[in-house]
Amino acid sequence: MDSQKFSCSICLDLLKDPVTIPCGHSYCMSCIKGFWDGEDQRRIPSCPQCRKEFIPRPVLEIDMMLSELVEDLKKTGLQATPDDHCNARPEDVACDVCKERKMKAAKSCLVCLISYCQNHLQPHHDVPGLKKHKLVNPSKNLHENICSRHDEVMKIFCRTDQQCICYLCLMDEHKDHKTVPAVAERAEKQKEVQVRRQQIQQRIQDQEKDVKLLQQEVEAINVSADKAVEDSEKIFTEMIRLIQKRSSDVTQQIRSQQETEVSRVKELQEKLEQEITELKRKDAELEQLSDTEDHNQFLLNYPSLSPLSESTHSSSINIRPLRYFEDVTAAVSEFRDQLQDILRDTWTNISREVTEVDVLLSEPKTRTGFLKYSQEITLDPNTVNRDLFLSQGNREVTLMKQQSCPDHPDRFTHWPQVLSRESLTGRCYWEVKKKGRGVVVAVSYKNISRAGQSKECLFGLNDKSWSFRCDADSYTFYHNCIETPVSGPVSSRIGVYLDHRAGILSFYSVSATMTLLHRIQTTFTEPLYAGIGVYYVGPSAEFVKLKRLELI
Repeated sequence: MDSQKFSCSICLDLLKDPVTIPCGHSYCMSCIKGFWDGEDQRRIPSCPQCRKEFIPRPVLEIDMMLSELVEDLKKTGLQATPDDHCNARPEDVACDVCKERKMKAAKSCLVCLISYCQNHLQPHHDVPGLKKHKLVNPSKNLHENICSRHDEVMKIFCRTDQQCICYLCLMDEHKDHKTVPAVAERAEKQKEVQVRRQQIQQRIQDQEKDVKLLQQEVEAINVSADKAVEDSEKIFTEMIRLIQKRSSDVTQQIRSQQETEVSRVKELQEKLEQEITELKRKDAELEQLSDTEDHNQFLLNYPSLSPLSESTHSSSINIRPLRYFEDVTAAVSEFRDQLQDILRDTWTNISREVTEVDVLLSEPKTRTGFLKYSQEITLDPNTVNRDLFLSQGNREVTLMKQQSCPDHPDRFTHWPQVLSRESLTGRCYWEVKKKGRGVVVAVSYKNISRAGQSKECLFGLNDKSWSFRCDADSYTFYHNCIETPVSGPVSSRIGVYLDHRAGILSFYSVSATMTLLHRIQTTFTEPLYAGIGVYYVGPSAEFVKLKRLELI
């Protein structure tokens, strides 16, 4: 019995609380209710399958017979129809033996090169000779095992031409070739596949660990950023509160001084007004005396006049037109300008610190990973020693006889060295392809000494440069006059990885794989420049023009 006959066409599961609507179709009660409740209220309820409409909306009741039937089927288990398991669909491998109705193949035989359904496969389980045949999961590509030239099964592998052949090919065009049974070649290749799988699985484990580390890094970044925002807002709030407090203090001082000065001026004004009143009174007495016509009376009253005293207030009055608290305004303006300068400089520092926040990722493990940070480097002709010749667009350098070069303060005057045009910060990767011995791959600060033959000018013999010397069969690392022998596979290509912020400088031997030769961790205080030194006539060194995700 087909389970689809007892399934709800809405949820596609077995009917639950089945109800049959007037058109005869059955549904789960909750499904048809939900369907009708979800329809536009203005629309007439209809059957989801035949679209027949019902007026009014039917009252739903559980179909008890159908419900019991579904429950019985659940207990006994629904049996799939033979068509479900046997008939071959377009995407299936069909049995090659079936004549009328093609059944799905259960296995393919690599000896017979035929696919069999379960019924036609039975002889391979019963007949002793057929039991030795190799059965595999059904395959549509069995014809690829037949030689197109001789129509024979290909059981031999030609290692010379790297292809499968039949025994007739072995006697013909592959007669003198190196051949082995396909089974043996498969066994050998299977081992290689297993090794590759182990490598892939190991890489998956490593990268899953890196993913976890990056997830932790993301969480740490988010926590740090949230705390920085919170702390910054708190600090800026305190600064705003402090400025507001200073503003309030200045206002209070101005008002207090204003009150004092106004009180002093009013007091002086009152005294002056009293003095004016007294002077007016005396002026009136003098006017009255002056108007006396009787000379004797004038002379009699004159001695009684009180002498005119000096004013004690006029000399203390110092009027400053429009200049009262303007100096305060000027002082506040000056403070504002100074604060703006401080904020501008501080903001530059804050902005730089924010933009320089960088996740300290682990060093890449594959060349593809390094190439993500590839840096194109060209050499600076102004720094090249006169014994060096630049070519390949200033990417290759060779030691030759003295060249004609104009004087320049950046030029190395004695040692056969040269620096790059580009400064190196952040994470960078570049490769140097060398020919011969005595080639030095280096990085240096820009302010390394150039003139003379002192060790201050030679890569690796001072605290301003780091050098990696490549000889015929050995390597040596130098920094600040300290010599470190380095062992590792000799290669014509040296990869250099720099993480300026983390202070990591690594040198790799580049071939089919990346082999770490030497790594240091320090603190770089300035941008670095790539350097090359060539100390024998004939050898050369070239900065390889890398492409991202390039493969050797």
